Amino acid sequence: MNDTVPPLRPLRLGDPAPNFTARTTKGDVSLDQYRGRWLLFFSHPADFTPVCTSEFIALAHAAPKFEAIDCALLGLSVDSLYSHVAWMRAIRELAGIEVPFPVVEDPSMAVGHAYGMLDADATDSAAVRATFFIDPEGVVRAINWYPMNVGRSIEEMLRTVQALQRATKGDALTPAGWYPGDDVLLPPALPVDGEADWFHRLRPDA
Repeated sequence: MNDTVPPLRPLRLGDPAPNFTARTTKGDVSLDQYRGRWLLFFSHPADFTPVCTSEFIALAHAAPKFEAIDCALLGLSVDSLYSHVAWMRAIRELAGIEVPFPVVEDPSMAVGHAYGMLDADATDSAAVRATFFIDPEGVVRAINWYPMNVGRSIEEMLRTVQALQRATKGDALTPAGWYPGDDVLLPPALPVDGEADWFHRLRPDA
């Protein structure tokens, strides 16, 4: 792994996603090769952990849905590539499904540090359970953090990408619980006498 520089502060929304090149279960991968499409980058503290295994199985099943909205999947675990390969094989035997996306190795925790998943002086990977939603320009648009004992909602991860894609068009906002086809919100306008809904104007999505 190379080309990774730890940030001077925690990664924030609107920051460029730190580039890196690393070995994965699908060969060498550089983050900038995903430019031009959305990327869901999700991290795990270790291989063969129960919650992470359940997430990988669910993500493998959902991979065609992400592909349909032009969103790539990229996993990360701090364990070695050899451990990753064994874990992917075990998942195939356990659940009867092939994990189709690359899984990055990060034994030095350099990527974890660069993405602010770990403090500079952290000695283990217990905090590495984050999801980064990265747009086609390589900009971090959303970040979610999860404890080690609670699994992520794959449906919500998919919905978040779809909502970000819709909001990126700039002509509307997505309200709570928005799904494609639902009404959208107009950007807030200056209040006008007699318009009680100036701050919350729904309209059918075009």
